[in-house]
Amino acid sequence: MSSFTALENPLLTKWTTPHGIPPFTSIKPSHYEDAFKIGMEKHLLDIKTIVNGVTIEDASFDNVIAPFDRAGSLLNQIALVFHNLCSSDCPPELQTIQLKLSGPLAAHSSSIYMYPGLFDRINQVYNKRFDLLLNSEQIRLIERFHLDFVRAGAKFDSISQSKYAKIMESLAELETKFTQNVMGDESSYTIVLNEDDLSGLPSSIIEAAKQAAIDRGLNDNSYVITLSRSLVEPFITYSDRRDLREKTWKAWTSRGELDPSRNNHIIILEILKLREEQARMHGYNNFGEYATADTMAGSPKAVMDLLLKVWNRGKSSVDRERSALLEYIHSVSTNAIGIPDKIEPWDWRFYAEKVRQSKYDLDQSEVKPYFSLDAMVNAVFDCANRLFGLKFILRPDIISYHPDVRTYEVYEEDGKLVGIFLHDNYARPNKQGGAWMSEYRCQSRNYDESGQHIIPIIVNNNNFAKGDPCLLSFDDAVTLFHEFGHGMHGMLSNVTYQRLSGTNVLRDFVELPSQLFEHWLSEKEVLIKHARHYLTNEPIPDELLDRLMKAKKFNQGFSTIEFTASALVDQALHSAVISPLASPIDEGKNTDSNSNVLADISLFEKQELDKLGMPEGIVMRHRPTHFQHLFSSSAYAAGYYVYLWAEVLDADGYDAFLETGNPFDPSTAKKVREYIYSSGNSLDPAVAYRSFRGRDPVIEPMLKKKGLLIE
Repeated sequence: MSSFTALENPLLTKWTTPHGIPPFTSIKPSHYEDAFKIGMEKHLLDIKTIVNGVTIEDASFDNVIAPFDRAGSLLNQIALVFHNLCSSDCPPELQTIQLKLSGPLAAHSSSIYMYPGLFDRINQVYNKRFDLLLNSEQIRLIERFHLDFVRAGAKFDSISQSKYAKIMESLAELETKFTQNVMGDESSYTIVLNEDDLSGLPSSIIEAAKQAAIDRGLNDNSYVITLSRSLVEPFITYSDRRDLREKTWKAWTSRGELDPSRNNHIIILEILKLREEQARMHGYNNFGEYATADTMAGSPKAVMDLLLKVWNRGKSSVDRERSALLEYIHSVSTNAIGIPDKIEPWDWRFYAEKVRQSKYDLDQSEVKPYFSLDAMVNAVFDCANRLFGLKFILRPDIISYHPDVRTYEVYEEDGKLVGIFLHDNYARPNKQGGAWMSEYRCQSRNYDESGQHIIPIIVNNNNFAKGDPCLLSFDDAVTLFHEFGHGMHGMLSNVTYQRLSGTNVLRDFVELPSQLFEHWLSEKEVLIKHARHYLTNEPIPDELLDRLMKAKKFNQGFSTIEFTASALVDQALHSAVISPLASPIDEGKNTDSNSNVLADISLFEKQELDKLGMPEGIVMRHRPTHFQHLFSSSAYAAGYYVYLWAEVLDADGYDAFLETGNPFDPSTAKKVREYIYSSGNSLDPAVAYRSFRGRDPVIEPMLKKKGLLIE
């Protein structure tokens, strides 16, 4: 029985808000169940209309493919609001609904892909696509839809389809639970400090810890370190208290297993078992093969070839870095915390910072006052303007889902509105950790049959520690630029069809626009203009800037190893045979170290890292129990490598600008906009890159960027 009529439910009414932004203040968690029910019913009606409206023989682009791209518009609108808020602002009552709806939403998706007669019509159009006088984007759309259906089980018989749908429903429920468990640990676990515990911390971190305590209603003498990366990493980098660094590091790397009621070990095993079964139903040996089949890499072998090439170079680099840390430690005669006899994971960043200060005379606390969040936001906007002519106009009158969020109108140079941009930059309870870009509406000219161009509504989420002001590390500023690169990929999209819009591209291409945009942060002219002291507005001094740039490659071996280890373990997890005995009572029992059978996540992680020769004192950037890229959805499962794959592209691609002698060269900017930021999935990614660069990418610029190129 419905709790609301359509008129009472803001998710079901026409939105009269500026630019069709969701009416956030009117939407309550209780609205979603009824809205989704009606949205799914209307989606099925759209599909029924397509199937009943045309015979298989008469199926065409105009009566099957284009309508299917438009189908389910109400459901999609509701789902985008729901899924975005489940990540950005998800209180317990919304989490309850999220978990309740995860299965039914997955079941609905399967019912669309397996709707009787629908794939027959799509397949008919696919088979005659080259005879229909279509343009290249239309052919690309047909091919992508056809592959979507095949990979969703459309070719299975009815019994197999039913089984497959149940697998997908179970996966959705497990992935939601995994996400909520990590969020629960990140929201509830804190390390409360007093003034005696602050030794070594720069003022910006102390202020952020004080703000975190205030946000949690603690007394004036309290300071809080949350499990947000933006607080943990600087704390274990600067704190003189080795015992507190160890405590913080252990809690941070144990997210997803801190509380027995939120233990993700069993959930991971269940997810992996279901993914293995999913892949085998498609004829693949494992999920890694299934996942990489629809990527630029094409196979796990190509992925492993790249990862191991970088891994082996990274190990050599990290050995040199460890020697430098040990040399420093041995040169220190006494200190307040004692000298460790070896470098533990909670020591590495601390001593790396000491060596950085010694070798480059660079203290990150000296740098941060020049990197206020407001200044860096101005920097990303300025770079977007110089490259693409974009102008960002703040609209403080537009109310979003949280007071932290700033909303901008984005205009072309000629005054044409190109998109709406929501910027959500601060960490807070009930917000997922990490950084990401998403959309509340994608760009398209196919929302209805009129062909009207609909502009996108894009959101960037970061998790910076809130302060007054918020001061960023250089790495934080890179994250800001990275997510904004994703944002421009969505905002600058210029295609006809929703399925091909914006970031709906192959997974190992999607990180190219984001990682490419990072490069402009390191341009001297950008830093001189925007890296200004938050108190005096003085530009960053030339000598400090020189030291900052010289230190960029420092500790790159460490960064390379912690990332590549995560990507290699991802590949191992998704190629392993999952034990049929794996269950709560089997967790922790023996695993045969000579086989590839996985029955214990922690033991498997250790064995794989031992096989790789994991350097001492470093751990994976994301350990399995909180590896949300892999287990919050399947989007990056067997695909964490994509950041490195895209880094080959972005390093080579940025050289196109450098070769002109102008990092803002108009001709190169025009090509990168046309083929990388605006083309969406309307072009094969290899073709898109080749059209921009004039050739295929080469790996050497990436190795040089990481300091891994052997001269």
